[in-house]
Amino acid sequence: MTRTLLVAPTGHGVGLTATCLGLVHALERQGVSVGFYKPLAQPRARGADQDRSTALVRLTSTLRPPEPITATRVEQALSRNELDSLLEDVVAAAEPLVAEHDVVVVEGLVPGSGLVYAGRTNVALAKALDADVLLVGAPDGQDLEHLAETMEITARTYQGGERARVVGAVVNRVPDLTTERTEEIRGLLARRDLALVGAVPYRPELGWPRVSDAVRGLDVRVLNAGDQDRRVKSVIVGAQAVPGILPLLREGLLLIVPGDRDEIILSVCLAAMNGTRFAGLLLTLGVEPDPRVWELCRGAASTGLPVLLTERNSYETATAVHDMDPEVPIDDSDRAGLVMTAVADALEPGWLATLPTPDHVPRLSPPAFRRRLATRAREADRRIVLPEGTEPRTIRAAVASHEMGIARCVLLGAPDEVAAQAEAQGLTLPPGLEVVDPVAVADRYVDALVEARRHKGMTADIARNQLDDTITLGTMMLRLDEVDGMVAGAVHTTAATLRPALQLLGPAPGAALVSSVFFMCLPDEVVIYGDCAVNPDPDAEQLADIAIQSAASARRFGIDPRVAMISFSTGTSGAGVDVVKVTEATRLVREREPDLLVDGPLQYDAAAIASVARTKAPGSPVAGRANVFVFPDLNTGNTTYKAVQRSADVISIGPMLQGLAKPVNDLSRGALVEDIVYTIAITAIQTMPGE
Repeated sequence: MTRTLLVAPTGHGVGLTATCLGLVHALERQGVSVGFYKPLAQPRARGADQDRSTALVRLTSTLRPPEPITATRVEQALSRNELDSLLEDVVAAAEPLVAEHDVVVVEGLVPGSGLVYAGRTNVALAKALDADVLLVGAPDGQDLEHLAETMEITARTYQGGERARVVGAVVNRVPDLTTERTEEIRGLLARRDLALVGAVPYRPELGWPRVSDAVRGLDVRVLNAGDQDRRVKSVIVGAQAVPGILPLLREGLLLIVPGDRDEIILSVCLAAMNGTRFAGLLLTLGVEPDPRVWELCRGAASTGLPVLLTERNSYETATAVHDMDPEVPIDDSDRAGLVMTAVADALEPGWLATLPTPDHVPRLSPPAFRRRLATRAREADRRIVLPEGTEPRTIRAAVASHEMGIARCVLLGAPDEVAAQAEAQGLTLPPGLEVVDPVAVADRYVDALVEARRHKGMTADIARNQLDDTITLGTMMLRLDEVDGMVAGAVHTTAATLRPALQLLGPAPGAALVSSVFFMCLPDEVVIYGDCAVNPDPDAEQLADIAIQSAASARRFGIDPRVAMISFSTGTSGAGVDVVKVTEATRLVREREPDLLVDGPLQYDAAAIASVARTKAPGSPVAGRANVFVFPDLNTGNTTYKAVQRSADVISIGPMLQGLAKPVNDLSRGALVEDIVYTIAITAIQTMPGE
């Protein structure tokens, strides 16, 4: 039975949408099938075309919730006393979500100017949808006792004073949150029969807008566009002389200054040219800089410094900046992700576990899979070498991995170049992040490389030449147990990444060959494709080995394998050497792993879609619900994975190599920072003993 949960505010500006985003994300991380619905649109003073909550859920998840009923229609219906008719439409729109998901999160209305009906409408929504209620509040400068009283009053409005419908309370933006402060809030709410299920600390970075948001929200002209994705972390008005303002110049600062204050403008531009990454320079009074000053500032403009101009005076401009819309814009995925994760991390796991009904069967959704990767990688605590240490995405991924505790990364690259790339991206390299100069250490590995490849005619001179390649150097570090794993490929081909591993590490004990799998993050679950990167045309014995390796990889990462041996034919419907190969490979897998669920030959649709399976492969233990797909050759596997990845906009993690003596993993040259981070996590997990 589906659980419907109405998330309702206790006042204006309490973080209602943030709580909904976090709740959806937290449930997805636990493998719960969750849906989202904002039944009634929130009136927007700025007349936005899209509902913000619905748009942000679409931005941060694979969910595609229905559009809410417009604010205009809601107001018309309520003015005509047609609430019942309105609620019928709400229930009708919610029915498909209730049928499809285990938990449906419903966002209520926020009270505000002119929205006197929000409270009673939320109560009506809870009753119409038979929803439990999660209350959301925030201190907002008030003492915690007053907050608890407000939440108690709101709770009483549901079911005429009986609060059985209210199942919990979330308190957002709590300043100086400690364990003691959390327990204080818990006690205050418990005395009012309310359960605290999440206390979210105040974090200023969750409110940092981009420069582009200021451009949209203020009446300004752009003199130099620069990098408008920069975050506005602080704002000051440049009223002091240069000596007084210099200590205030820092990264993320938006400086408001009259356009004729040449000395301050020059100071800011000089600091920008020396590496300070300001959010921007906002000139007031409609005065453009003197052309001679502007000429001197060209170097700062080339660093990406945004320069804006407004006709207002400095005081009016500062007020306008302060009054900017504080909510997350519908296109700001980075900030939305931070807000979502902050709330999700604050929600109590024990309470989340009570939301699905007892007959719920967890599935490994992409968020649940990524969370599992991060958690297990932290447990592994491994040292991973990244040979492409000066590549910008790789540096960002290494920093993120350290901040998340996923791995202890080693960047191979000239320290000065790594530092310059980090600074250019506004990154601070954490103390534990190692940077190793490959030129300085290469000679240490010459003798070991000669010994490893002596049978192939390796000499010291050839070894020195090969060690100029940082991937070969990183592989030697792995061979000598100086690191636990390696990730590369952001700027190298798969062949360039794998060749040293195959030559210097070799296969794992008992492995007949080295193969690969991709983790395909489909909208509803993660499945495995193998082999899509290494073996061009495996025979039946090799194909069986790939299937067994792929099933073992599935188990390693928390997927209970159901293996489909893919062919152009299902069962005996086709003939030919390719079908014979898959049939024989399936037999060998069953012989070697009698407890493994495997079937083949199966066409892809018969393996993946239950309705097709009932017709083409009735009685199959795998058809219609396969989660490990083993392709007959590289041509089929690589083509299929790329078609699914690109056409269905699916994130794929891999290829993860299996069958090597030590873990080495390849990246797509188009990999995002997030892809690299999770490949590092996979590599760390592969090293865990007993896996």
